[in-house]
Amino acid sequence: MRTLIGAVAAALLYSTAAFAGQTEGLIKKIDKDALTLTLDDGKSYKLNAETDLDSLKPGMDIVIAYDVTNGENVVTDMQLPDSDTN
Repeated sequence: MRTLIGAVAAALLYSTAAFAGQTEGLIKKIDKDALTLTLDDGKSYKLNAETDLDSLKPGMDIVIAYDVTNGENVVTDMQLPDSDTN
């Protein structure tokens, strides 16, 4: 019985795990109050409080790694374009 309970608990934990993804696009909108950014495809991504929002600008090309947690796309990493202009 103990094995069955452990297996059920493991299955429940596994089924609620976050799904990871990666996307690329142009920043359409940044909401500093809600800590979200929206890409040109219309999808929104939740930022963490440590994100330097001043470094993000609409029209900027960005690559985002994210997890889907509780129905929200939560940014785990991002890559901004090089600031060098040659």
